[in-house]
Amino acid sequence: MGLSCSAGGEIPTQGRLGAPLTRRRTSGSVVSMIEISALTKRYGRTTAVSDLTFTVQPGVVTGFLGPNGAGKSTTMRMILGLDEPTSGSVTVNGRPPRAHAAPLRELGGMLDPRAVHPSRSAYHHLLALAQTSGIRRSRVDEVIDAVGLRSVAGRRAGGFSLGMGQRLGIAAALLGDPATVVLDEPVNGLDVEGIRWIRALLQDLAARGKTVFVSSHLMSEIAQTATHLIVIGRGELIADTSVADFIATAAPPPVRVRSSDQDTLVTARWPCPACPPRRSARPRPPPGSPCSSSPPGRRRWRTPSLT
Repeated sequence: MGLSCSAGGEIPTQGRLGAPLTRRRTSGSVVSMIEISALTKRYGRTTAVSDLTFTVQPGVVTGFLGPNGAGKSTTMRMILGLDEPTSGSVTVNGRPPRAHAAPLRELGGMLDPRAVHPSRSAYHHLLALAQTSGIRRSRVDEVIDAVGLRSVAGRRAGGFSLGMGQRLGIAAALLGDPATVVLDEPVNGLDVEGIRWIRALLQDLAARGKTVFVSSHLMSEIAQTATHLIVIGRGELIADTSVADFIATAAPPPVRVRSSDQDTLVTARWPCPACPPRRSARPRPPPGSPCSSSPPGRRRWRTPSLT
């Protein structure tokens, strides 16, 4: 499912990522950031997003974490100006997303990498976006090289794998050298090398002063990519904190057990030896075993009291 070198897509090197793909904003310009205040979105009787308030700062990768159906994509659609909020407000670089005269130069986003004309080549897809936004033609070649699609740039986008489609979507998001980048599940469909590449790219964008907002439903991925974290569930804000603080708060505290009777302590750590293995379907402990008195569905061997 992932993209590999043999599939026709190049893996960019770190040196290529250091090329002038993006530029720092000149001093005196509006600080690039995303500001969300009391944001709510309803579809009929269904509330997808409820009273969200947070700020995405420039210079760091901010992760947007939540389970599927939590409201992440809906929030991102409002940030990109694709949906109007029911109430509340969204500003990107100091203005509502639809108020920017050159939106691709202010805000680049990827929600659905398959949102391309299937018969159009990757190059001509990006060229069409560039020409309708006043972006120089040479920029198309720059982003194609940066995302590793040079060898397949002339192929029909409709025949791309999921990973190659992700790369094309990221290229479109970076086409206008925007101050703010919003990516929905950017590692989806990428292989191991592709995941390493996207992590390096996001960190490079943040180091250049960009505002980088990336969603995922996997904490393991966000922890290796982001510095700050926004967590939502059922459309409501759960946490707005650093990744390090969130992990420290969510992780259970360590417990150290000491005993003068080491044999009893070691025995207490292991499952009851008299019970069947866990792979058995609804195992019933034999009579007289230490866990035979536990109720169904909660059979755990009782730990002997240590004195």
